[in-house]
Amino acid sequence: MLSNKKIICPNNLINVAKKIGTVNAAIVNAGEIFPMESVHKAVNHNLINPTFIGNENEIKKYADKLKWDISNYKIIDEKDENSTAPIAAKLASEDKVKIIVKGHIHTDVLMKAVLKRDLNLIGKKRLSHVWHMTLDKDDKPFIITDGVVNVLPKLEVKMHILRNAVDFANKIGISRPKVSVLSATEEILDSVPSSIDANIITKRAKEENINADVFGPLAFDNSVSKKSAAIKKIKNDVSGNTDILLVPNVEAGNALVKMMIYFMGACAAGVVLGGKAPVVITSRSDEAEARLASIAAAVVSLSNK
Repeated sequence: MLSNKKIICPNNLINVAKKIGTVNAAIVNAGEIFPMESVHKAVNHNLINPTFIGNENEIKKYADKLKWDISNYKIIDEKDENSTAPIAAKLASEDKVKIIVKGHIHTDVLMKAVLKRDLNLIGKKRLSHVWHMTLDKDDKPFIITDGVVNVLPKLEVKMHILRNAVDFANKIGISRPKVSVLSATEEILDSVPSSIDANIITKRAKEENINADVFGPLAFDNSVSKKSAAIKKIKNDVSGNTDILLVPNVEAGNALVKMMIYFMGACAAGVVLGGKAPVVITSRSDEAEARLASIAAAVVSLSNK
């Protein structure tokens, strides 16, 4: 059942990112092959100017394996993994880098550094994560949020997650995205709290003039399949046309993304939005193409569009 399909970085992200121009990026704990390979690809696409943070000997070793001369790039030698993230966060707070890229480091260690209040990397928006999912180079993207940062978000947090995702969708060229607010049912049931939240989010999106067609609650089948929606006589602008899937909790988002990766060979580009500097968050086992797509997504998120 596991897919053998080669993961491919989508053209739409690369092409849009190139229009932004080269940005300075901090590569956190960079000394492993997948982070170095993806950063090399991103540099070749003129997306980023990297500052490497980590064990200098390991960074140079993997650069040599890639036959990549990194002598023109800054390396901050830090052998303690847990100390690399605060260095990157400080660089971002001082505007020395515009994006932070996760290398071979635990997500919670990285995000703890980013969330330090005295660095002023967080504004009025709530941080949230989006997954930009594609199967082929020219595939229409499917956005899943939030499967990483917000574990069990309350209603107000979900509204922040929604706004961040819609803003990102606009920047990749989806002028008015269709958002499915996911639940296990299309009915509004007291026994299913996510269905109640979904109904409220649908109403508030209209009241607050969010630039998206938002509808929920919807189960997954009716979110993505017009046939399923027709059989169940569900009629709205979102069913079967979903651009953004707003999930009720981190488990739902994480499971959906991992299933698409391992069963379908999807390319998952992941980035944390809402702060001063977007943060590229990928799994430490993610391949270089997915990491490249994530870097491109972070660059795209800097757009003023």
